[in-house]
Amino acid sequence: MGQRCFIALGANLGDPAATVKAAILALRKMPQTEFIAASSLYRTAPVGLKHQPDFINAVVELVAVSPAPTLMQSLFAIEADFGRQRSVKNAPRTLDLDLLLYGNLLSDDPQLTLPHPRLHERAFVLAPLAEIAPLLRIPGHGNVGDLLLRCADQQIEKMLSPAA
Repeated sequence: MGQRCFIALGANLGDPAATVKAAILALRKMPQTEFIAASSLYRTAPVGLKHQPDFINAVVELVAVSPAPTLMQSLFAIEADFGRQRSVKNAPRTLDLDLLLYGNLLSDDPQLTLPHPRLHERAFVLAPLAEIAPLLRIPGHGNVGDLLLRCADQQIEKMLSPAA
């Protein structure tokens, strides 16, 4: 039986909206998964390194049959297909795919931390997540809607164009 998974997408180089839409299509075709939903696209200010373009973000829900580390390798392969280079933390990027949740799996492995360590404090993840799974509970942190309210000071703009 598969695990309910949520993946965050973000990009801010090139044409980030087109990149995120194309990445959602790639996730739809990923083996050993069933595509469930994609959020709208959201425009957000960068976190960390401030002097860079705004990000376009979204969240996708999948059911995955493969184990979490195998799913992560598939996400890294998609990032690489879009030209992602992992050089500087919080740097501009062509595409970033983060595994937010893999069922109820809790992991503090440095290679795979679940739930994603900053998921509960980032509006750019919580807003699209709340759109597609408003009743979702983040293990150890609470309901996604309540967590989003705590991030009300973070600037985020829902875009009009659909994600996919």
